[in-house]
Amino acid sequence: MKNITVSLDDDTYRRARVKAAEQDTSVSALVKKYLVELAGQETDFERRKRLQNEMFAKVKARRFSASDRLTRDEVHERRAR
Repeated sequence: MKNITVSLDDDTYRRARVKAAEQDTSVSALVKKYLVELAGQETDFERRKRLQNEMFAKVKARRFSASDRLTRDEVHERRAR
């Protein structure tokens, strides 16, 4: 386990001590809880990777195939109205 040192202005420290006392804990425990929650959150890279994998799974589930492609004539076909 690692220890860290944090410097705070007096007012912030006093208010943090009050919040900790209200929750029947210590300032260190509050900081630890915050950092554990922060570290447990999904990073932007992880979120984007997850979304990419979800999209790949959807595309794969639809079983797209090169044989499903339209011909050049079908792509440019215009219907007369």
